[in-house]
Amino acid sequence: MTEILIKRAYAEPSEDDGYRILVDRLWPRGLTKAALELDQWAKSLAPSSELRKAWNHDPDRFEQFAEQYKDELNQNAGVDEFLELAEQFPTITLVFAARNEQANHAMVLREYLLEQMKLR
Repeated sequence: MTEILIKRAYAEPSEDDGYRILVDRLWPRGLTKAALELDQWAKSLAPSSELRKAWNHDPDRFEQFAEQYKDELNQNAGVDEFLELAEQFPTITLVFAARNEQANHAMVLREYLLEQMKLR
């Protein structure tokens, strides 16, 4: 099964990252394409702008955000595309720009994708 990692966009890319996918709707501030060393930018896997703005990265509302984000992912065709891609790579790293490394959308997305991979 594919290993899914998460990594902040501002951390140094590594060969251990495998296939690197930016999972933010907005490009990380101050970073160039070369610096990120991405293989793909999957805007569609990011939370909707409305959900992201409603959450506003408030740790107290993270659980509510996570549930709403999973609801969005249930309707997202990008998930199937990811699952097909995951069959081709032993390691995929979800790259995100959020400052909070303990409560962010990439954590929710990783958990969701791992659950979906088990169902396949």
